[in-house]
Formats: sequence, C-alpha cells, structure tokens
Amino acid sequence: MSSTVSAPPRAAGQAAAQPTGTPAPHPQSPGGRCVRGGGALSRRSARVPIWYLRVIALLNLATAVSLTFRQEVSHHNTGELFTPFMLFAGFGSAAAAAFMAMVLARHKRMAWVAFMVLCGGYAALSVWALCYRDLRQHPFNWISTAVTLAVLAFAALGRREFFGKGDRTNPQLALAVLGVGALLSVVVGTTLVTAVGPDGASVGDRVWYVALRLATLSRDDDIAPNLHVNPLVNAGINLAGLILLLAVLYALFRSPRGQEAQSRDDEDRLRTLLDRHGRRDSLGYFALRRDKSVVFSPSGKAAVAYRVVGGVALAAGDPIGDVEAWPGAIDAWLVTARDHAWIPAVMGASEEGGTVYARHGLDALELGDEAIVETDEFSLEGRAMRGVRQAYNRVRRAGYTTRIRRHRDIPAGEMAALVEAADRWRDGQTERGFSMALGRLGDPADGACVMIECHDADGALRALLSFVPWGADGLSLDLMRRDRDGDNGLMEFMVLDLIERSREVGVERLSLNFAMFRSVFEDGARLGAGPVLRMWRSALMFFSRWWQLESLYRANAKYRPIWEPRFLLFAKSAHLPRIGLASARAEGFIVAPRPLARLRRGA
Repeated sequence: MSSTVSAPPRAAGQAAAQPTGTPAPHPQSPGGRCVRGGGALSRRSARVPIWYLRVIALLNLATAVSLTFRQEVSHHNTGELFTPFMLFAGFGSAAAAAFMAMVLARHKRMAWVAFMVLCGGYAALSVWALCYRDLRQHPFNWISTAVTLAVLAFAALGRREFFGKGDRTNPQLALAVLGVGALLSVVVGTTLVTAVGPDGASVGDRVWYVALRLATLSRDDDIAPNLHVNPLVNAGINLAGLILLLAVLYALFRSPRGQEAQSRDDEDRLRTLLDRHGRRDSLGYFALRRDKSVVFSPSGKAAVAYRVVGGVALAAGDPIGDVEAWPGAIDAWLVTARDHAWIPAVMGASEEGGTVYARHGLDALELGDEAIVETDEFSLEGRAMRGVRQAYNRVRRAGYTTRIRRHRDIPAGEMAALVEAADRWRDGQTERGFSMALGRLGDPADGACVMIECHDADGALRALLSFVPWGADGLSLDLMRRDRDGDNGLMEFMVLDLIERSREVGVERLSLNFAMFRSVFEDGARLGAGPVLRMWRSALMFFSRWWQLESLYRANAKYRPIWEPRFLLFAKSAHLPRIGLASARAEGFIVAPRPLARLRRGA
C-alpha cells in the first residue's frame, strides 16, 4: 500500500553511490542552504499578515451568511465608527481577503507591495480620522487603528520573506482584464436591468447603477433610492463583480508562466550527461522534452529538468548526471522555484533519487512501481507464462511479423508514414504523457531510439512501439499505438518479439509501463487482506473504469518483471491537491477548453 515517508530507505548495494556531505535542510522550508529570506523574527512576522487575512476572510464570510453579524459590521463601518483593515461585510470582501492571504502565503513580492500600499493607506486614513473629536471618542476606533498598524508593522518586519517574482506582464494583463471585464459586465448588467427592471429610469441611471453596484456591492437605496431592480438581477451583478475582482487579482499576482524551454545548448549539455550517466535512471532521456526548462548544478555535472504547470515546478525522475553533483542541481532548482513562488514537486523519482531529494527537505509518497524486464533472464517457459505464450503463438500463427530498427536507420519517407499512423491511432486529440513520454516522434535528434513495427499477413502496418535509450544497453518505453481493427495481443506480441531479438539491438534491460498503486492491487487481492486495504483496492478498481489503473498493472505483471518503486516528492502536504492537478494537466488527463488553452499554456 502507498505510504508517506520522510526519506525513502537506501537501496541495497547503493551505499557507495549516495552523495556525501549534503547539508542539512533548513528547518522551515525545502532546499537547505538555498533558502532565501530573513531570520526567525522575519519568518514569524511574515506569518502575521497571512493569518490576519485568513481570519478576516472567515469573519467576512460569516457576515455574508449571518444577517445579525452583517448588520453589526455594517453599523461599525458607518457614521462615527470604522473597522480594522479588510473587515467588511459580504462575499466579495471574504474572497478578496482569502485571495490576498493565499498569494502572500506563496511569498509573492507583488502581493506584499499591494498589501503594504492598501494596508498603509487604510492605516493613514485611520490615524487621520482619529484627529477628529467625534471619531476618537469611540474606543473601538482606537482598537481598529491599533490592529491595522500592528499588522502593517509585522508585514514590514517580514519583508524579506516575500521574494517571489511575478510575471512582468502582470500589471498590463490586470489592467486589460479590468477594462474588458468591467465593460462587458456593465453592458450585460445594463441589458438585464433594462429587460426586467423599471421603465422610468434613463439609460444613464441604469449604467451608473450597474457600475456602482459592481464596484461597491451596495444596497439599492444607497445607490439610487428611486431605482428598484429585480433581486435576481442584483445577485447576478454582484456575482459578476466578484468574478471580475478575482480575475483581476489572479492576473496581477500570477506566477511567471515558465515558458522558457530548454535551449539548443541546454539540450546538448543534457545529451552529454546522458551519454555519461544515462544508465542510472530509465526516465533520464525524457528530460529532453522540449517543453521542459532545465537548471544545472554549479559544476555543470548534473541538472534538473522541469516544467511549470499551474504554479508548480514539476520535475520528473531523478536528476541527470553525476550523482555526486545532484545536491547542487537540486539546490539550484529549489532556488529557482522559490524565487518565482513556484511549488516544487517531483514525479516518478527512484528510491535513490527520492533519498537525495528528501535530504533537501522534501517528503516522499510512493506512487507505484515501474516494470523492468531483464532480457537475458526472461523466458516464456513454465506454467506461469502459459497464457502469455499461447497469446504470442496465436498472433504469430495469424501471420503477424515485426520489424525492429533504430530511428536513424528508418528512411525519412517511411518515418513520415509511421508518424502519420501514430497520430491517426492516437486516442483523443491530446498527446498524453510528461514524466514517461518524449512527446515527439521522428525527430532527427532521436536517432538512437528504437522502433518496433507490427505488420499483418498482408503487410499492412497494424501497430508500433517506440523506445528511448536507457544508457548504452537499455530501452525505456515511450509510445505505443495500434490500429483498432488489428487483432488483440499485438502489443504483447511486439514486446515479446523485442525481448527474443534483444541481442540484435544490444539491449539487456527494458523499462515498460508504470503501474500506479501496484502494491494495492496485488496485496489487496491476497487472502487475509485487511478491510482498509480491500476498500482502497475497490476504490481504485472503480476509478480504473476511466483511468485504466488496474489494466496497466495486469498488462505489466504478465511479463513477471522486476518492480522498481517510484515516488512523488513534495514540500508540504497542503500542496498535494495543486500538485495532483498540475500532474494531471501535464500528463494530458485534464485539458483546458480550447478558448482557454492558449491563455493557460505554460502557466
């Protein structure tokens, strides 16, 4: 069953390969020596405005659901009374405070600047208001001013903790969203007021009413005493104002989109590292995906390839290069993530890689197991392989044959036909895969990859497999496509034929598909499995109807492979929902609607 551990145990026989002298991680955040920010006082002070806004968001939310509390807060914001910073009634105020707390918690510099400006301005107005005798005679006003000034002081003391860079285009985008969104909201709101509202009001009065209600969410009698609008229309206008506010805040505080993919020089350096150390990790070649960025260790002997998805800096597999230089590459990657307020996460790290990542402050969660076949030890003999052997012989008797070639040995015309067939057989419009897929086929730079073609008795192409290099003597499965009209068992037939003919291409090891939650399926089916494990297995069987979790496990298990565990690394458990969503987007399981795809690309 999957388990959470602070650091995966060191695999047997790997003691000499582990890097030594790795500095102890920082007690507050991942990355050890790479952590930026101030001292203990600065860290503690920075938490005050964050928690203050969270509490204020809850209080504002309470005013939206409690009439009595809303009336009380409204009373303290009128006449001779005023409340502390951001304590206003309504859903809009609650959403604004919660969003500000969220972006401050991600250490964004722009969020801190905005907070200082807004809170500082409110504090100045509060102090100025106390100059009037009628206002300073109320103790509540003094309390409100003191609370606002205290929060502002703590935010100033914690300024070094807010270093996350934003995208340079954020201010322009926020203005554009504000302008276009406000215009559309006013036009739509005025149309609705006109359609179901009073006939006596002028167009100017209706536009003014909608604009003020969008900006203030005030009551009808506060804006236009003689203009009474349908309550449903008012609710729609309020909702539009809330959505517009959140959209503007998101545009202003969003993280850099991370679209700077690796350059040609980065790719050449990665290929050099893979030539020297590519045997260590079966996922190493996938670092060459061109939608990934790359950061190198100071020595240049190791690198971490990652992609930014939804504010998550998502790496895959182990670092590339010399294991002794891994800590420097991980430090550099964590510095980059923290500088841009990205959440660091690693998908599919091995036990060895997970151990090194864990030494830098990340926790590990076992995701599943990778199926690895040693070709010299594989055999179709025996009762356990009877089903696989029969399926293989059945396909062979039907006249199917395979052809195995390196990509560089395939003529350009034939490769174009193979690429066209692979695109035609693809399930859906989205190319899936990130951590264990190259994302391209037929690129001249990938000449060392291996293609297995399957033809029927008439010579027609029915299926194909593509493997990427895993060192000098291994292959890792990248792509598998088949014609829906072909016979069942073609994929197994191709894999088994590759194993039988592995000496032709100098292959000793094959990395096949990844089986997520493999131990749950295996242990949960055993006699005597506990109720929790059986329940967990039943839930995974249910979700397998859509995500093929159980079928992938069984498709791999039939080869009786060596199972190698793979881990997810993360900094905080609270980040897991965002990391899961980012992983699903990166792997292609969640796709943005077409109108939003261009805006979200690389975000």
